[in-house]
Amino acid sequence: MNLGRAIALCRKQRDLNQAELAARAGVSVSYISLLEQNKRKDPTLSTIQKVAEALNVSSGILFFLAADQTELAGLSAELQEKLSFAALKLLNEQSSEPTLL
Repeated sequence: MNLGRAIALCRKQRDLNQAELAARAGVSVSYISLLEQNKRKDPTLSTIQKVAEALNVSSGILFFLAADQTELAGLSAELQEKLSFAALKLLNEQSSEPTLL
């Protein structure tokens, strides 16, 4: 699982820099940087939830984007494709309303 990659992807898609994301999530810029570099091991679920809310995505989408192929092995290729399409579509939406999934 590469949670850092998923956070960076969503942050860039939302056109935010690390300082803006940190302010929205109520964490430090250095913490966001460490998360994105996967140098912060085992962030709490509440912190992940804060970051997801700050990115305007559900934590489920964030975890899906972070998953690697071995973690998705139980899903059919068709379902993986559909989920990927839905996740990317949600990222492209610039809604101010939280995404619930």
